[in-house]
Amino acid sequence: MSKGGLTFRRVVTIVYVLFIHVLAIAFVIDRFVLPRVSLSSAPPANVTDPTADFPVPTPLPVPSEFYDPATELANIAPPVPPTNTSFPSSGGSLQLIIPVVGIKSEQLQDTFTATRSEGRVHEAIDIMAPLGSPVVAAADGKIVKFHDSVQGGITIYQLSSDGKYVYYYAHLQKRADGLNIGDTVRQGATIGFVGDTGNAGAGNYHLHFSVFAVTDPNKLWQGTNLNPYPLLKNAVR
Repeated sequence: MSKGGLTFRRVVTIVYVLFIHVLAIAFVIDRFVLPRVSLSSAPPANVTDPTADFPVPTPLPVPSEFYDPATELANIAPPVPPTNTSFPSSGGSLQLIIPVVGIKSEQLQDTFTATRSEGRVHEAIDIMAPLGSPVVAAADGKIVKFHDSVQGGITIYQLSSDGKYVYYYAHLQKRADGLNIGDTVRQGATIGFVGDTGNAGAGNYHLHFSVFAVTDPNKLWQGTNLNPYPLLKNAVR
């Protein structure tokens, strides 16, 4: 019995030890081996690109592709003056006289398209004359505005009798005594005197004379500028 009992205990012990080892091996395989095999053999997962939904930025233009406003402006035709503002010929109903006493037609120069400061075009005629020379009304009309400005100096605005034109006299030394806004003056009446006020330049005595066709009766000083030189050139004093 003792010999037989000893043998049975050994068998139980050996079985128990083997069972423990099997459990340990199974644990190791399940814990460490199988996960690695699964990860290495599994097909790659479909991972969404987080930047896929963002739009592709448009490349910046090269310098030659930048918009050039000058190119477009060059293709725009200049505005055409209204048909009813055409300047009458020397034989028409509008007869002007040279608005400075003592100046003859051959002394006049056409400075209508001459350039001026700040990129401006003259759009007038400069009548050179001695300081204090009488400035006279170029035609019959009504005195509608006096204005003293940095550019024009002492000025006079006169509306023609038919209300179609404004005559502008600038750089005056002074206006004639007794002349008032609202006065109706006859052609040849003295309304002022030649000077160098405004931006004429000290000692550069002359009358800046312009004519514009009325486009807005409420803004007589903003009409369409017309060249007075052709009429004054053929005027008779």
